[in-house]
Amino acid sequence: MSAATTRSRTPDRLCAEAVDLAREAAEEAAAPGVVGEHVALVSEGDRVVTHFFECKEPGYRGWRWAVTVARASRAKLVTLDETVLLPGPDALQAPEWVPWSERLRPGDMGPGDLLPTEADDLRLEPGYSGEDAPPPNSAVSEEMAERVEAEDAEFAERDTPVATTRGSIAAVAEELGMRRARVLSRYGLHTAADRWEESFGGKTAMAQAAPASCVSCAFLVPIAGSLSQAFGICANEFGPADGRVVALDYGCGGHSEAAVMPKPPRPAPPVLDTVAPDPLALRPPRDGSVPDAPDPTDDLGHS
Repeated sequence: MSAATTRSRTPDRLCAEAVDLAREAAEEAAAPGVVGEHVALVSEGDRVVTHFFECKEPGYRGWRWAVTVARASRAKLVTLDETVLLPGPDALQAPEWVPWSERLRPGDMGPGDLLPTEADDLRLEPGYSGEDAPPPNSAVSEEMAERVEAEDAEFAERDTPVATTRGSIAAVAEELGMRRARVLSRYGLHTAADRWEESFGGKTAMAQAAPASCVSCAFLVPIAGSLSQAFGICANEFGPADGRVVALDYGCGGHSEAAVMPKPPRPAPPVLDTVAPDPLALRPPRDGSVPDAPDPTDDLGHS
């Protein structure tokens, strides 16, 4: 028997010597030729020992065949208990399972995919219920309360849904975009703002090299809501953030007021002047000396 590792409890001698019985059980459960050397034995209790054999199955690196044998009290016959394949200390195993809701990343959804939201999603909070009644924590005048009760009674008599009355709470909620089952919570707004700021914010490399920020760009389309004070939508088809939500301090080279036509390059002065006229004396001086070059601005032919 090969060297074996044991617990502090001394294994039963007959069970520890039943290596051949354990090997036969492992070879019967496994495919031919995949049961390797005996690597260890562990005492599981009184007259109960588990033998471990190396697994040579491709894809199960570090796994071991575990065969447990036992014998009854005062009996000399060792019997088979169970045979299983277990991972060893350095076994190759699949990563820990992660729920799909935690594995999902932005951009993973495709056409036809559905992404349900949980009832207690921190990004959402209850919106206007659709019933034309004031919220319990709001102060509403008696006149408005009576109008609400009258509208409720009128709606109850009708079988089909009707359009909201102008000036009612439902009409105001619908105009503000709050007549939904749930709306974004403060947490949902903050996480969205952090995500957009990280992608198209003032700290990005593009914004740091931009000539100006988006707040002064004509291609910035304003948005409504509380995020309008910090974000907008880029409408520059040649910009890197076209159709994206950008921070007001973001910027790029496509700023509407940054496109200034460069001045044409000014050539350096020539070494040899080929533009100005060369002076030419009409008659040599009488004393034979070399005449001074006349001023080209003077009229030629005058002495």
